Amino acid sequence: MFTGIVEETGVVERIQPTAKSIELTFRARVCGQGLKLGESIAVNGCCLTVVRLGRAGKTRLIGVDLLQETWQRTNLQFTQPGSLVNLERSLRVSDRLGGHFVTGHIDGLGKVTCWERSGQDWVLDIAAPPDVMRYMVFKGSVAVDGMSLTVAEVRKKEFRIWIIPHTYEVTNLQERKVGDAVNLEADLLGKYVQQFLKARS
Repeated sequence: MFTGIVEETGVVERIQPTAKSIELTFRARVCGQGLKLGESIAVNGCCLTVVRLGRAGKTRLIGVDLLQETWQRTNLQFTQPGSLVNLERSLRVSDRLGGHFVTGHIDGLGKVTCWERSGQDWVLDIAAPPDVMRYMVFKGSVAVDGMSLTVAEVRKKEFRIWIIPHTYEVTNLQERKVGDAVNLEADLLGKYVQQFLKARS
């Protein structure tokens, strides 16, 4: 379980396909502290298991394995050495819940249709598949590449988010451009409500 509050951006070191999986290795400073093998870490919002640990100067090398299913369903397939990835360590019971409950299970890929500056802030429009759009509500929560964000406007096939300067500066949004794919996870509460209503009907 995560909160959608990105702790830092890691830098992809290498991507190595193998017979069993795709090995993704990235460098991190904050999230590498105290991290142990077998623990969970969110990479662009995708919950993955740490299977390799090493060091590269002052940074920690963190390795995860991706199955083809995960590779094909997330935007990690578009990363390359040097790419920035949003990182968050799993939630501890004693932690503050600064964002919203994020499971790390990606519901679908969205596509950036508008990404532009507006005054000091940024406007981000994302086209999403119907299975994700049905959970979008005005002022509701959504995880975009693991970032807990508030929906500012809902349209038929896309939604809008306003990004403050701090979020832009500390996440991989600084690399995003129109046409890019982003990982989307709808609000967990909305999923349970829909399932409950579906069962009743």
